[in-house]
Amino acid sequence: MKQHAHTEKHDHSHDHPHEEISQTAKPSYYEIMETAVRELLCEKKIIHSSEIRRQIEVLDSRTPALGAKVVAHAWVDPGFKARLLEDGRKGCEELGISFYDDTELIVLENTKKVHNLIVCTLCSCYPRPVLGLPPDWYKLKPYRARAIHEPRAVLAEFGTIIPDDVEIRVSDSTAIVRFLVLPMRPDGTDNFTEEQLATLVTRDAMIGVVPALNPPEEQKK
Repeated sequence: MKQHAHTEKHDHSHDHPHEEISQTAKPSYYEIMETAVRELLCEKKIIHSSEIRRQIEVLDSRTPALGAKVVAHAWVDPGFKARLLEDGRKGCEELGISFYDDTELIVLENTKKVHNLIVCTLCSCYPRPVLGLPPDWYKLKPYRARAIHEPRAVLAEFGTIIPDDVEIRVSDSTAIVRFLVLPMRPDGTDNFTEEQLATLVTRDAMIGVVPALNPPEEQKK
């Protein structure tokens, strides 16, 4: 199976202007078209609004909490972690997370030497069965273009500074292959339960734009 990945190895110091990664945006051309097509299909009775509503309910039931559960379990169970990295979809299914489409899921582990970043350069392909809907910035052209060409600069805008000796790997999602980042487990969490660990795993950490949260000082032992 071919994995679309780009490795950042060259100097990204520059002074040219670029589009910032915005957190808000007006409806895109495709969003407007989706609304128009959906309304037309309902009007022609090709699909019923109740079917659309059921699918929306399925999507609404998927949130980053599912992915956080997967990450936390991988942090405490080496056997599960190995299986998850070998086949992300099967690993998720072990925890009762079903997939409602035919996409594959590749889980990429962050280490002290490698940092993974996820993008979809063509549209907004995203591991929805485990993360739910993607954030608005993930779908915007500035992120989709710049994540490939200047990942360090993009990460810096999220407050994530990657040391020069750490390799950045950018993986490009496709219609059939999706990616999920397994962030590094924060220090000071040796005595945490899985439930406590899951609270440290954010959506953005599983995309790769930020690390997992550090635990509050009072919780460290």
